[in-house]
Amino acid sequence: MKVGIVVPYSWSFWGGVQEHADHQARALRRLGHDARLVMGHDPPGRLTWLLHPKQGRHTRPPEYVLPVGRSVIVPANASLPNLILSPQSMLRMRRIWEQERFDVVHVHEPLAPVLSPFALASAPCPIVVTCHSAGEKLGWYPLGKRMWSVLTDRIDYRIAVSDSARRAAEPFVGSGSGFEVIPNGIDLPPEFDPAGRNGNVVFIGRNEPRKGVPVLLEAWPGVHARTGARLRFVGADPLSIRWLARRQGFSLDGIDLLGGLSEDELTAELQAAALLVAPSLGGESFGMVLTRAFACATPVVASDIEGYAQVAGPGTGILVPPGDPEALAGALVELLEDEERRRELGVAARTAAEPYSWDRIGAQLLEIYERLAAPAEAVRAAA
Repeated sequence: MKVGIVVPYSWSFWGGVQEHADHQARALRRLGHDARLVMGHDPPGRLTWLLHPKQGRHTRPPEYVLPVGRSVIVPANASLPNLILSPQSMLRMRRIWEQERFDVVHVHEPLAPVLSPFALASAPCPIVVTCHSAGEKLGWYPLGKRMWSVLTDRIDYRIAVSDSARRAAEPFVGSGSGFEVIPNGIDLPPEFDPAGRNGNVVFIGRNEPRKGVPVLLEAWPGVHARTGARLRFVGADPLSIRWLARRQGFSLDGIDLLGGLSEDELTAELQAAALLVAPSLGGESFGMVLTRAFACATPVVASDIEGYAQVAGPGTGILVPPGDPEALAGALVELLEDEERRRELGVAARTAAEPYSWDRIGAQLLEIYERLAAPAEAVRAAA
């Protein structure tokens, strides 16, 4: 089977949806099927630097990525995604349909301009969509309903990554025959050991308002003074963290700014760390960074928001009120000073991660694709 996976963002600037789609493609390929990502790419050079004055990855994408154009920053959902908006990208997508002849097209964030709606309008095969966004500030859902609501009739199967994402999407994407909730997947490292950790704490994410970075920076000095632990920032542009600290008077003592890491490097960080911290204020449809830590047998201290509470609980870490630096610091110190409890939580976290394995989710998606593709293939054969 040949599957086209459309992502409205750029390969060059990593985020949760991009990571989800990339792992989806690799899982399908491991199962013996031809999956290709159709998305943006911003190659290195002066124009990319002018359009995106932040850290990115500008190496050549893997061969299964089919780039269609450059991206621009468009604020939405309390975030700064990199969307592909050029007319040329739509022409390239049409050529990809003609050349690749996909059996199924899977569109992520179906109303995010412009690749996803154009895929709904033009894909010459059955269409599956996955909705990721949740929260109160859903910038392109209302816009998309006004501009492209007629295109949602072309959707053959609707998926959301969580109940909160489903509730957010239904008024705009429609319910059709219903939404199926299929969560974000993770790759499970074959080996894990919850003991012998280095005592450090890892944060994974961009420096965006909803990620709660100022709350973490306010909480950290007390944690560092009490425990000697170091805070390891992964994914956030180091310069943006330094600017934030300077503007708001935060100390960066005991903090390491690592920037972007490869998947193997991130796995190594999580396997060595004592804890993952996730102080998001809201707008998280699913706790993908939490399950990523669980896969490495690493417990978490995270905000008690819906997207995180769906996957974490007392058996895998501590949930604290969002936006509360004192509660965050207290929970971090509590676990950093209790190695035996961290080991117990780590074992339970790894067990909690197993239902989110990409091998399991990839097989589930494949069943959906085969059901949809069979009638379409029968029609083509009859013609």
